[in-house]
Amino acid sequence: MSEQSPEQKMDNLNQTNVSDHSNEKEFLDQLRHSIDSVDCEIQTLINNRAKLAQQVATVKKEHIAKSPTAEKTNPIFYRPEREAQVLKAVMARNTGPIADEKMARLFREIMSVCLDLEAPQRIAFLGPVGTFTHAAALKHFGKAADTVPMTTITDVFREVEAGTAMYGVVPVENSSEGVVNHTLDGFLSSTLKIIGEVELPIHQNFLVAEHTKLDGLSRIYSHQQSLAQCRHWLDVNYPNVERVAVSSNGEAARRLKNEWHSAAIAGDVAAAEYDLHKLYSNIEDNPSNTTRFLIIGHEAIAPSGQDKTSIVVSAHDKAGALIEILKPLSYHGVSMTSIETRPERPNKWAYVFFIDMDGHVNDPNVSAAINDIRPLVKDLRVLGSYPKAVL
Repeated sequence: MSEQSPEQKMDNLNQTNVSDHSNEKEFLDQLRHSIDSVDCEIQTLINNRAKLAQQVATVKKEHIAKSPTAEKTNPIFYRPEREAQVLKAVMARNTGPIADEKMARLFREIMSVCLDLEAPQRIAFLGPVGTFTHAAALKHFGKAADTVPMTTITDVFREVEAGTAMYGVVPVENSSEGVVNHTLDGFLSSTLKIIGEVELPIHQNFLVAEHTKLDGLSRIYSHQQSLAQCRHWLDVNYPNVERVAVSSNGEAARRLKNEWHSAAIAGDVAAAEYDLHKLYSNIEDNPSNTTRFLIIGHEAIAPSGQDKTSIVVSAHDKAGALIEILKPLSYHGVSMTSIETRPERPNKWAYVFFIDMDGHVNDPNVSAAINDIRPLVKDLRVLGSYPKAVL
């Protein structure tokens, strides 16, 4: 008789009622035995996937080695469009009971470990450790990536430009607070491209340390924006406790290590990094508050099937310049998703426009629209075409 597949074993167990057994322990033992069997198969399959990833790395390295000297470059192991396609396929074929996004997160970690076998990925992010940007880096690259905190957004750009980090993660906009101007300004002086995006719901937690004495609480640390996002909750629950704004939520969490009379407001990553207890979860006044982050790198990204394109345009100083720029988008049926304005330094009273649109630069309508805009402006640069956030 042939060995039953895991699916057949599960079907047999699902059709069996606990009352069919002499006691509950016998049934639980069978279930646990089946779980152990499935775990063994999962482990074997994950290792098989990892071996295939190693073979991919070998093929890429051999291809580069055989190329003419003038064409030799470092092989590219991280493929954002490929990962986006895999994760979307995972969610599309998922049948439960695990939710689609949770299943995709499991695959993200498997892919992260496999990518680490191909080539360890060093990722710069706006630090310190425990910030929401840190959480975005882990969400996008997985926990196997080597995430390195930088002091400023400018430092993240420099680290990637120098090749010390393969990629960088920077915040670009928050649904409540608006655009992050330092990130937009970074693209004005850099040749780096946008290769991906992350959307992170911002959930704030009220954190305390093991040694915190709640009856003597006198300070609550957090970033200024986080304090503002939790103002109503704080007014109701801790109206008489001093609120102290610090440089980041990670710094707020770090300060609790040596203070018994303080609490912090920060996210899950900060709680885990600094071994803090979540006294209250999701205390933000606006539960739909979300921050969008950009992944920056050097290479152009192939289409994934669901993409965005970002451009920066330097317009002529004349009436109706912006309307003229936007007409080709409408004419070619390209949907603009956002537009932001920044000063064009060092020129006085001159401005550039950052425009996001649906589609990839290789799409005929997007390409045609961009080509029609070019002769209308002083300068146009495609910052990148990249997969839309999947998770």
